[in-house]
Amino acid sequence: MKLALPFSAPSPPRRARGGAETARAVSRLMRPAAPSRELDPLLIWSAAALLLIGLIMVYSASIAIAEGSHFTGRQSHYFLMRHGLYLALGTALGLLAFQVPMGRWQQAAPWLFMAGVLLLMLVLIPGIGREVNGARRWIALGPINVQPSELMKVFVGLYAADYTVRKLDAMGSFKRGFLPMAGAIILVGCLLLLEPDFGAFVVICAVAFGVLFLGGVNARVFAVLVLLALVGFALLVWLSPYRRERIFGFMDPWQDAFGKGYQLSHALIAFGRGEWLGVGLGASVEKLFYLPEAHTDFLLAVLAEELGFAGVLVVVVLFALLVQRAFTIGRAAIKLERYFAGLVAQGIGLWMGVQSFINMGVNMGLLPTKGLTLPLMSFGGSGIVANCLALAILLRVDWENRQVMRGGRA
Repeated sequence: MKLALPFSAPSPPRRARGGAETARAVSRLMRPAAPSRELDPLLIWSAAALLLIGLIMVYSASIAIAEGSHFTGRQSHYFLMRHGLYLALGTALGLLAFQVPMGRWQQAAPWLFMAGVLLLMLVLIPGIGREVNGARRWIALGPINVQPSELMKVFVGLYAADYTVRKLDAMGSFKRGFLPMAGAIILVGCLLLLEPDFGAFVVICAVAFGVLFLGGVNARVFAVLVLLALVGFALLVWLSPYRRERIFGFMDPWQDAFGKGYQLSHALIAFGRGEWLGVGLGASVEKLFYLPEAHTDFLLAVLAEELGFAGVLVVVVLFALLVQRAFTIGRAAIKLERYFAGLVAQGIGLWMGVQSFINMGVNMGLLPTKGLTLPLMSFGGSGIVANCLALAILLRVDWENRQVMRGGRA
């Protein structure tokens, strides 16, 4: 009787494989597993969800102010139509930006940065820059108002990544690695403070120096930078009565609820009314001329009142997912030795994370009031267009990563 073996020896092939075929088989085994999709679905769906929620909430938050204003022709859908137009424009420009290889973006980065500086200078010239509520931040181009500080956030991210890659060998030197970039950001900061746009200055500093830190700047130099930045921000606040009043008003908005604490007190009332599940979409009371800038800076407060804690939690999770995917894409690019693309992706993640954190903190009374919108959601033409451009560049980095992992070229 024959015993059945637990395994059988492999039968020899009918014909020997050639050397070239064997090499190809080994190459396939050694190559990393190719991604099954062309783009990151979590990134796409989180961004699309934020844009859609933003469109709905802009309409809900702006109906009353649109119907009560002569400027809008008393049309309830005025801000919805404009927001939709800007969203369509941003999507179209994003599709075009996605077609541009990251190598071309790197070549254009210094020129885009200089163009952004020029726009920040032009906005300060009377007759060119448009002044609203005491701030000169916009350039009027017919029916469209361009806000250079929003575009500058994209340009600074690209320029900081390009600068870091070019200066990799000098990142440990204060004079050759850090000082030139600090000078460029100080120039941008001075122009922004003349508008004034302190919120944009904070975000741009966070993006620029965050990219330098991720790119390997000396730890001691970075620690000194953080200390100097904190001292500088403290001086800017202390030397400006307007900013000083905002700081003290934020600490106790109920002390002057009809003056410097007006916006924050009504934002907190909106959060309180929302409770767990909200009062219902469209049923906000605070948007009825109580809460200023309800469809821009304080959109989250209206969302909290109408959709409650559940709605706010969804938005926070979507932003956290978006930032996490940006950093994951950036790390993947750096592992593939695509350093510029990786730093750009992480810079975009920093931008979205820092600005959304500040806006949410302001709405909840955790941070002083700043003129920063909620990315991808608040009403604002230049902001939405800049956000769409940034997302397109981030998707391009992800797409090129996947092409390289498949064995192709970026």
